[in-house]
Amino acid sequence: MPTNLQIDLERRTFLFAQRVRDYLRLQNNGSIEYYEYAKQLIRSNSSVAANYIEANEALSKKDFLNRLKICRKESKESMLWLKLMNVTKEQQELILEAHAFVKIFNAILYKNS
Repeated sequence: MPTNLQIDLERRTFLFAQRVRDYLRLQNNGSIEYYEYAKQLIRSNSSVAANYIEANEALSKKDFLNRLKICRKESKESMLWLKLMNVTKEQQELILEAHAFVKIFNAILYKNS
């Protein structure tokens, strides 16, 4: 049975994926770089939410920790793609949220190691 913290983090990662999707829809500038960065960002950022759900459904502690490591990695990758795009106020907020996920996943991994 998932805890309230797990449910809250599932929702938070889902909302992050939605916010990034909505941000990208509004910012499309048509350049090749933007298109490529946006594709990578969509993949990495939605992977955070998907892998966190997988972590909560893990069959073993090893599987749980592995999924959280993927979440941390994908959060860092999302930060990279966001930083490579033109930085706006909303984009900076998304970078901060991705950084918060890295810290959260690090704390959970440390606690469970």
